Amino acid sequence: MIDNQGNLNNICLLLRTCMLKEEIWIEKYRPKKLDEIVGQDEVIKRLKSYVRSRNLPHLLFSGPPGVGKTAAALCVARELFGDSWVNNFTELNASDERGIDVVRHKIKNFARTAPLGEAEFKIIFLDEADALTSDAQSALRRTMEKYTSSCRFILSCNYSSKIIEPIQSRCAVYRFKPISGSAVEERVRRIAKEEGVELMEDGMEAIRYVAAGDMRRAINALQAAAMLDRKVNMEAIYKTTATAKPEEVTELIKLALDGNFMKAKIKLDYLLIEQGLSGEDVVGQIYRAMLDMTIPDRLKVDLIDRIGETDFRIAEGANERIQLEALIAHFILSGAGKK
Repeated sequence: MIDNQGNLNNICLLLRTCMLKEEIWIEKYRPKKLDEIVGQDEVIKRLKSYVRSRNLPHLLFSGPPGVGKTAAALCVARELFGDSWVNNFTELNASDERGIDVVRHKIKNFARTAPLGEAEFKIIFLDEADALTSDAQSALRRTMEKYTSSCRFILSCNYSSKIIEPIQSRCAVYRFKPISGSAVEERVRRIAKEEGVELMEDGMEAIRYVAAGDMRRAINALQAAAMLDRKVNMEAIYKTTATAKPEEVTELIKLALDGNFMKAKIKLDYLLIEQGLSGEDVVGQIYRAMLDMTIPDRLKVDLIDRIGETDFRIAEGANERIQLEALIAHFILSGAGKK
């Protein structure tokens, strides 16, 4: 009996340890207060003024992924409502339920009920609102007007141009910018210290490159690399994020511009097969490397135009390898024309 109890205790301890190890750091270190959100000083300053006044207009948060839009909405609700924020806040992902029915039923049912506790209104947070259909957005416009006395809407999107003008005019629009490299470094180093991870300097540089202004991606990269080894370096970051080293992409471009098609093709095969990058990943990294290269502006403009065309074709479902090899071929022809 004692042995069985001891085994049970060991199993429970092991399960608890596994659960702690598997905790997602982006949730563990998600900001709980507006002051904890980094890289968006102007936006946070204005949101804090709403909290102080205990009032809120409809809000539209626009910006790339991983810059703090969802965190800001949650922090506003926490600071406005205190402990009762869960009862007066609901979050819907518009990319999951994007039709008019979600507006007619879920959103309207929540909006028409009175707020709980001492709250004067409730908050509906619509994440990825740019995925809503035109009909759903039109229905939402009327709902926003009708239930203003009891409900406020916070809409989050990557592209504000996909939100119809009548909704934009009803909201205070805040544009979140990509997180600066220094802000990413500050947060990542703090997390690494708290988690007992030794973050090397080249590893930090790799995280800044991989993140490209996305804090969520930076933290995920750190956690993925830390699960392999508590000493995180550049190799671990690039390996776990399936990202090519910037110098390898630059070498691919130089080989193409020098007219060496076969060597450029071998380098492309290495990135696609050995490192497992997708076509979109390679195109994106070629674009970033191109901006930093010292080549004539006219040539750079021509190449970036073709990079954009290749990216569009791949996104529309064209064969990745054919499109990338065609891109390399264009680089070779363009480079030869400038010699």
